[in-house]
Amino acid sequence: YQRRVHGREFPLQDQPMLEVLKSASETVFVPLTVGGGIRDMTEPDGTFRPALQVADEYFRSGADKVSIGSDAVLQAESLINGNQQHTSSIEQIATVYGRQAVVVSVDPKRVYVSTPQDTKHHTIETTFPGPNGEKYCWYQCTIKGGREGRDIGVYEMVRACEQMGAGEILLNCIDKDGTNSGYDLELISMVKKAVTIPVIASSGAGCPKHFQEAFEIANADAALAAGIFHRGEVPISEVKRYLKEDCKLPVR
Repeated sequence: YQRRVHGREFPLQDQPMLEVLKSASETVFVPLTVGGGIRDMTEPDGTFRPALQVADEYFRSGADKVSIGSDAVLQAESLINGNQQHTSSIEQIATVYGRQAVVVSVDPKRVYVSTPQDTKHHTIETTFPGPNGEKYCWYQCTIKGGREGRDIGVYEMVRACEQMGAGEILLNCIDKDGTNSGYDLELISMVKKAVTIPVIASSGAGCPKHFQEAFEIANADAALAAGIFHRGEVPISEVKRYLKEDCKLPVR
């Protein structure tokens, strides 16, 4: 379970959400991940709350892991640019709870270029040319639910997050989200080569074969899907059966 905070800016005041988390943790017996608002903040009364304090409340309410999104991108930027002025939320939480408790969720999108020299960011040669025939692309990190692009590539961002203490990367893809056309295998493969921590593929799954491709072609450590399960298009049991029996992949 992952939650993104939009309207509420102060998770410690969001008691209904904490009650939902507590209730879920009592009935769900798989690792429970919560995201939303995990960052340093100052409340309306002037009280400063470090990110660790926000995470503490989530962990006490039953979460096994916390997911950091936009703030992780900004922290990676600061580290790469050499102007990090304080300990990041990733470092704070990983130091106390261990890096396995910190998931970084990133929402990248493709940016096509004609040659690698056209950008300072890490590029790949793609088999899916751009609108003007461009053969190369880089993946731009976004924040605020994909509404704002940042001048940092996902390759550099995930490496910085691992350096700060992240234990997993939840790798979304804005271009693939909701398409049911399969995961962005080139993106997953690139990120897998960038870090040593587990990478969870997300965005684009439409059938069991897409999960197989994420594992066998892109070497993902795990794969996430939402829409096809929520809409009842493909049962979770069928995906697991296909991977285990037809593809001979290890499945829990």
